Amino acid sequence: MKLLSVNLGRAKAVPYTDNPEGVTGIDKRPVDGPVRVAAPGPKGVGGSGLAGDAVCTLEHHGGDDQAVYAMAREDMDAWERELGRTLSDGAFGENLTTQGLDVSGARIGERWRIEPEVVLEVTCGRIPCRTFQGHLDEKHWVKRFTQRGAPGAYLRVIEPGEIRAGDPVEIVHRPDHDVTVALQFRAVTTERTLLPRLLPAGEALHPESLRAAREYAEKYGDADPA
Repeated sequence: MKLLSVNLGRAKAVPYTDNPEGVTGIDKRPVDGPVRVAAPGPKGVGGSGLAGDAVCTLEHHGGDDQAVYAMAREDMDAWERELGRTLSDGAFGENLTTQGLDVSGARIGERWRIEPEVVLEVTCGRIPCRTFQGHLDEKHWVKRFTQRGAPGAYLRVIEPGEIRAGDPVEIVHRPDHDVTVALQFRAVTTERTLLPRLLPAGEALHPESLRAAREYAEKYGDADPA
């Protein structure tokens, strides 16, 4: 398991973003050399966890619980075959393109060490938006991406440091619950009856998902009504 690339984006003016200033940092490109990773601060204030990476819509992106976005190269390769086009590392706006790691199958609270010093913790899946669809320039992309259910993972920074392409990735903690990124993503998008099943992940969950799960369980009970 390793990092194929570390990807950074600069603010870029585009016609398809919801950002009031008309700019987005979704167009991320692989970089050479080390990149500093650290907790950026709370959502709405902090941006990316990677130095030099632009996050332009702070109310929806960035912050401590969405500091880093990772996508498996294997999932991108599957999309390449379906779409019939090349998808370079960073094409999904991911900071980390991984190899040999089941990113969407990772458990919430799972911790990855990127040698030698950085530790990241999985918090949730990536929700597709209009900016993502415009960036890929694929019709019905939000629906298609959601239906696939392999969204990649957002991570918080537990131990800061430097990373670079080629660094090995090791899973150093895997929780004993069964709440995966894929399950969390389905629960907050297409199958909200699954929300109570997220509760065993506890505080490791992105706070917005944890709040939604608790509110649903309080209203409908802890068991999946379906």
